[in-house]
Amino acid sequence: MKQWVSFDRYDILIYLLNYPAVIIANYIIFGPAYVQDGPLFTTATLIINGWALVIFLTLTSWMKYMRYSYGAPDQFGQRLLYSMLMYVGVMMVVIPLIYWSYDRFGLPYKAETIPWILMIGFVTNVISAGCHEAIFTYGQLQKSTQREFDLKQLHLQRQMEVLKQQINPHFLFNSLNSLIALIGENPSQAELFAEELSSVYRYVLRANERNLTELDSELEFIHSYAHLLRTRHGAGFELITRVDPRFGRHLLPPLTLQLLIENAVKHNVVLADQPLVIEIQTDELANLHVRNNLQPKQKDVLSNGVGLSNIIARYQMLGQPLPTVRQEAGQFVVALHLITT
Repeated sequence: MKQWVSFDRYDILIYLLNYPAVIIANYIIFGPAYVQDGPLFTTATLIINGWALVIFLTLTSWMKYMRYSYGAPDQFGQRLLYSMLMYVGVMMVVIPLIYWSYDRFGLPYKAETIPWILMIGFVTNVISAGCHEAIFTYGQLQKSTQREFDLKQLHLQRQMEVLKQQINPHFLFNSLNSLIALIGENPSQAELFAEELSSVYRYVLRANERNLTELDSELEFIHSYAHLLRTRHGAGFELITRVDPRFGRHLLPPLTLQLLIENAVKHNVVLADQPLVIEIQTDELANLHVRNNLQPKQKDVLSNGVGLSNIIARYQMLGQPLPTVRQEAGQFVVALHLITT
């Protein structure tokens, strides 16, 4: 069976919506006798219901064929014109057949009522056409909206993957540079550093498989990452965390804290007599604040803009409030909104 031939619940609902017109038509044709004479009521109702079913099947099938043949948005005029022409043609044929059927069964119909029945048929067909068109248009709109949503999600997913891939090489490059420096300075520490780097990078690979991670998981990773930095910089690097445990299950994009710490290390002096202190803390509104003391390097640092722009882009694609960046009292502060499930 052709796809356009199938009927659904909406077709039945439209038929039931117009069904009172069947009883009204018979009342007009026979007058009060229609409801007063039991045999007349039964016979006339069976006859008109049979023809109503023929009209329903014929015109509904035609409407579906029109939607199949002229389903484009700019073909509405053609679809409606051909449907109405078919409606008029069917009613001009079927209504005389209804009267002929009554005559064959010897029912006392009133011939002068034909124009009224034609008018009722025209009105019910207009209602049917309008309902069918409204349902079809709504269905097309839903499909269009779903397609637009799916394409947008696909586009956002691709953008997210691009942003993730920006993180991995950048992080690995900086870590390998630190490892190379340690090999010459302290081989035993270099070995330990390599083990910690392996553990840290395992998290990085897992993090790239999802768009969000729990704050507890991110903090556990950050403590491992901070161990690498302390190995490299000694007393020149300090990490302080003041995070309310009730926010541990809240979410944020993975590797967000790593990017912020990496940026702080890149742009600021990190020395034993000028330690870089980074503090991570939460507030009562489920915001995460990452702050560090400002002690900019005298020499300009080459930056590819991956850090903050990456984090902001990821929050934007997730439809979340954007991070805020500010400087206050000699500190650089980034505030992030923690996401609830």
